[in-house]
Amino acid sequence: MSPSEPMSPSSPAPLAGRVELLDVTEEILEKLLDVALADAAADDVTPPLGAAAGWNAERISWFRDYHRAAAAGLDGPAAEKAWAISCGGRLAGSIRLKRTGTAAGAASTLETGLWLGRSFRGRGVGREALNLIRVAALGAGASVLQAETTAGNAAAQSLLRSAGAELAGDGVTTPLTARITL
Repeated sequence: MSPSEPMSPSSPAPLAGRVELLDVTEEILEKLLDVALADAAADDVTPPLGAAAGWNAERISWFRDYHRAAAAGLDGPAAEKAWAISCGGRLAGSIRLKRTGTAAGAASTLETGLWLGRSFRGRGVGREALNLIRVAALGAGASVLQAETTAGNAAAQSLLRSAGAELAGDGVTTPLTARITL
């Protein structure tokens, strides 16, 4: 939808422009977990863990451990930094940067990934968060931002293309990888 098009009564109101990235403190971590549990599928947020489908003790433990490890930042032991995405003062999801192994002389590449609660999707929040993470990646010295998604995630593919990403792979036999030159 372009800015000049009227919104239909069923379209959610856009939220872009009210987005900021917050460091994940213990307090924010618990609130972020609440958002994930209430407004996102476990498969959208964590790797498959445990015997039970959906949110389970293993996935909740992984979520906390992951965000605690990523709090140390790109130069910490996890070589990763995660932020909570805040939209109008409400937590909406999470976005990250991670160092990737690159060959000597290759462009500095950082990987990103994000998840949003269902109620924030399709409202410009992901696009604004991706814009903010591009700035953070540049500040960290990256010249390329990379992300992976699945063949079935049309929304992520559209978001990445709108940011100027070139997509490669088929998402089935090879990963669907997006590369954005910064």
